[in-house]
Amino acid sequence: MKTSGPVTAQDPAARARDTRRAARGVVLTSESVAEGHPDKVCDYIADSILDAYLELDRRSRVACEVLCKSGIVVLAGEISSIATLDHVPLIREAVRELGYDDPETAFNADGLHVLQHITGQSWEIGRSVDPATNPVGEQGAGDQGIVFGYATAETPERMPLPILLAHALSRGLAEDRRSGACSWLRPDGKTQVSVAYEGGKPARVTEVLVSTQHAHGVDVAAVRHYVQAVLAPRALGRWFDASVRFTVNPSGSFVKGGPAADCGVTGRKIIVDTYGGAARHGGGSFSGKDPSKVDRSGAYFCRYVARKAVEAAVAERIEIQVAYAIGVAEPVAILVDTFGTGEAGAAVDFVRGFDFRPAAIIERLDLLRPIYRRTTNYGHFGRPGLPWEE
Repeated sequence: MKTSGPVTAQDPAARARDTRRAARGVVLTSESVAEGHPDKVCDYIADSILDAYLELDRRSRVACEVLCKSGIVVLAGEISSIATLDHVPLIREAVRELGYDDPETAFNADGLHVLQHITGQSWEIGRSVDPATNPVGEQGAGDQGIVFGYATAETPERMPLPILLAHALSRGLAEDRRSGACSWLRPDGKTQVSVAYEGGKPARVTEVLVSTQHAHGVDVAAVRHYVQAVLAPRALGRWFDASVRFTVNPSGSFVKGGPAADCGVTGRKIIVDTYGGAARHGGGSFSGKDPSKVDRSGAYFCRYVARKAVEAAVAERIEIQVAYAIGVAEPVAILVDTFGTGEAGAAVDFVRGFDFRPAAIIERLDLLRPIYRRTTNYGHFGRPGLPWEE
């Protein structure tokens, strides 16, 4: 079924401004965070709990929020399921997998104190979402809101280059820590990459910033050598050269990290999770939400459609905005922008061929599976093995 909602293209004057800006040249910067970053710890716990429920009951309704600080984890939200789970062991295992297993630190898997504030999903929301009770007999959107999807031809992954490289650096930190190749690395960290664009295309990497947690007694010079001589050449690949300017652990020592040092909360890294600032975001968190919530499933499907449009040569860059009303299946509106890289009418026609109703999205991408722990770290887009990237 094709979408029957209104589909429009962005104003031509706005596209012309974007085209002129791209021609002048810009520097786009994107950041990533390591899997031990406090906010990502919370996202991973939330997605671990979601997966555990979906594994036992595909109809589970989960909206799970997490806060971490010192030795405390606060779990709150709404969960309705025929499955009954003990959340505490799930939380401890998730924290252990992320590398926080040292009993000498304030935040460690076995020493956590867990506070829980979980209720069932509101019956009013459930009634409007479930097809058996929805007034029109089909699954409605789990909330109102807008979602965005984006794709670009600038990389084989159809993703902006800066966020891909920032994720590669963060992933490299975890790989070297887990393998023991760099035994002094610890789980927390952040990366940032700046890319200069010329004529709308990436030309060179200008700046790299890496802040990584480390063990006691490690000199900043050793951290800098590792980043510049080991990590960056591998992570940046052909984009690494001698002209790249590096900033490494600019605050100096970074021994105390993770939730022992800073408070973490789910949903605070939504730009890291998506396109690194190259495209807009509707504002809704992904992690901890089952696919009835369109701010997750809708954003995934918008990415799917945008990627398909680029692969079909409809445009070199495309952004799709979809608006939903709670309890209503059909989108309220759809906006398509090709930034002057494709014919607007053809792009609208292409997007119109996809069904953006929640049930159709869930079926097409097979989203009622415990796949969400795989999405938590290093971006929800541009990575193989995820159904919206297949």
